[in-house]
Amino acid sequence: MIGCGGIAMGKHLPALAKIPEAKIVAFFDVAPERAVDAKNQYGTPDAKIYDNIQDLLNDPNVHVVHVCTPNDTHAQISIDAMEAGKHVLCEKPMAKTAADAQRMLEVSERTGRKLSIAYQNRFRRESLWLHEAARNNELGEIYLAKAHAIRRRAVPTWGVFLDVEKQGGGPLIDIGTHALDLALWMMDNYEPRNVLGTSYRKLAEQGSPANEWGNWDPSKFTVEDSAFAMITMKNGATVWLESSWALNTLDVDEAKVTLCGTKAGADMKGGLRVNGEEHGRLYTKEIQLGSVWGGGAPSSEPAEKEARAWIDAILNNQAPVVTAKQALVVQQILEAVYESANKGQAISFV
Repeated sequence: MIGCGGIAMGKHLPALAKIPEAKIVAFFDVAPERAVDAKNQYGTPDAKIYDNIQDLLNDPNVHVVHVCTPNDTHAQISIDAMEAGKHVLCEKPMAKTAADAQRMLEVSERTGRKLSIAYQNRFRRESLWLHEAARNNELGEIYLAKAHAIRRRAVPTWGVFLDVEKQGGGPLIDIGTHALDLALWMMDNYEPRNVLGTSYRKLAEQGSPANEWGNWDPSKFTVEDSAFAMITMKNGATVWLESSWALNTLDVDEAKVTLCGTKAGADMKGGLRVNGEEHGRLYTKEIQLGSVWGGGAPSSEPAEKEARAWIDAILNNQAPVVTAKQALVVQQILEAVYESANKGQAISFV
């Protein structure tokens, strides 16, 4: 485990701890006390704490590396790990830039090491149901998707989330990336044609005592507070992407999609719903999903399914659920949104 902060302790390590085949044997963090805590809670009795990343990567007992560090370090750590013969699960987004993401993919292909990106929202029950329905052509041709990542006041004020140099951006690259990944995955469409984007720093300059994680310092808020985009695909389909940490709206949804197809539509807003026309009448169906674990709906469920699928892909030498090629397209679109916003014009992929 490289990076033992909140995402590692809250998601990766608890999930891996439930996988019998996975033994957590090595830890690194720039704050050594965090690595100690992680080892004490989740490590094997002989697990090691390293004071530099390269020594960890040189450990022959390490076969798989999880990268849970700031965005600007994702690429180099992942590349070094694959060069050292390790499979890599990297936290989202894939990298700070599309060029770095491209390098990661190239190294994975050259070394034969598996590389996946942690888009755990694919493993939510409603996501899996809707993806299967889309693959079974129950919606027909999906020609419009809306990717939702909107918070009213939930700006992450800890760590480096507000630092554009470390992260590369704000809500677009943080939570918009999840929604966009879901939309492209549902559509099975990874061929963008044009991107027209806008970004804003309106509420960032004001501060907010009502923010879920405490007020922020506007002088340290160097990323956008909102970003929006219209993405047209080569087959003519359209994706509308909306992302914000702070927006004056009551229409709040995160890591959800709305899909419109020729046979039916579906959305995750207020539950999972399917709509269409049947026997000359319009219908709306609310889909009720039981837990895949046989009772209840623990919040850790997607993380556990993600970890299980990732380890299975390694043990069975299969492609991971989230491929590096898919994640690269997500990264390229995100970068195009920022570029479009900065230039005030559409960005073409052709």
